[in-house]
Amino acid sequence: MEKRNLDLDHSDLVLTARALASEVRIDILKLLCKESLKVNEIAERLDIPASTAALNVKVLEEAGLIRCDLQPGIRGSMKVCYKQTEELNITLNHDENRSKNGIEVISMPIGNYVDYKVTPTCGIVNEKSHIDDEDEPRCFYNPARITAKLLWFGAGYVEYRFPNAVIQKRRVKSAELSMELCSEAPDYDLNCKSDITVWINGIDAGTWCSPSDFGGRRGKLNPDWWPDKNTQYGILKTWRLTDKGTFIDKEKVNENVMKDYSLADYPYISIRIGIKEDAQNIGGVNIFGDCFGDYPQNIVLKLEY
Repeated sequence: MEKRNLDLDHSDLVLTARALASEVRIDILKLLCKESLKVNEIAERLDIPASTAALNVKVLEEAGLIRCDLQPGIRGSMKVCYKQTEELNITLNHDENRSKNGIEVISMPIGNYVDYKVTPTCGIVNEKSHIDDEDEPRCFYNPARITAKLLWFGAGYVEYRFPNAVIQKRRVKSAELSMELCSEAPDYDLNCKSDITVWINGIDAGTWCSPSDFGGRRGKLNPDWWPDKNTQYGILKTWRLTDKGTFIDKEKVNENVMKDYSLADYPYISIRIGIKEDAQNIGGVNIFGDCFGDYPQNIVLKLEY
C-alpha cells in the first residue's frame, strides 16, 4: 500500500481532488478498506446501479486511489477493486520552476516496429482486413504493416524506436510508456496467462503478468468485420521510469532509475515488447492500436523534462 505526496504543481492533484469530491466515492473507499470487491458487489453494498458503481470506480482508479484487475469469470471477465493508497498528503506549495517543465508525448503506431522475432499464433490486421496470412511470421515484413491496428504473436518480440531529439541537453525527470495489451491464444482464452516484458534501450524495465487473452464481449473500438470468436480487448498498462525506480502502473518492479536507461545518449529510444525465452508463463501478446480494443491510443511515450 503506497503513501502519496502531492502539491499544487502535481499532475495528479486535480484527478485526486475530483475523486474525493463525492460521497459515493468516499463510501467505495470505506468498503475497500476492509476487503477487495467486484464492481457488482460494490453496487449491491451501496444499493446503487451497477453502471453508477462502475463510473465511480473508474474515477477512483484514474486518480490512483484504487487499482482494478480483470479476472476471468463465468460470463467473461470481472473487475476486482483494491485500495491502492494508504496515506495521502497534500502540501499547498507552488514551485515556479516546476511549472516551466516541458512534456513531450509521442504516439507510435503499432505497425511501425523496426525489428521482430515472432512465432505462431501470429498475425497483423488493420481496420479493414488482415494484412497477409495468419500464423506466418514472414507477414510481419509486409510493407502494409505500417497500417496495423492490432498485432499478436505466441512468443518473441517486436521493437520500436522513438525519437529523442527534444530531450538532448535536457534532464529527463520521468518517462511513461503506455499501451493496451493482453495474452495471446488461438481465438481467445480467459485462462491464458502471459509474462509480458518491456525492455528500454536494452534494459529490462519489468514484466507484467497478463491474466487473460480477453474475449467474451466485443472490444469497444473493434471494427464490425472482426469476428466475435477472436481476442477482443486488453488492459491499459503503464511503465513509468523515475528517479526512485521503475514502476508498472503504481507498483515498483525494480530499482533501475531514470539515468540507467540513458534515454538521451543514443540516436533513438529503443522499446522492445515481448516474452522472455525462460518466462514462467509464455502466453504470447496482443498489442492494440487506436481502433481496436477498449482504448483509442497507440503505444504512447510521455517524457517530462
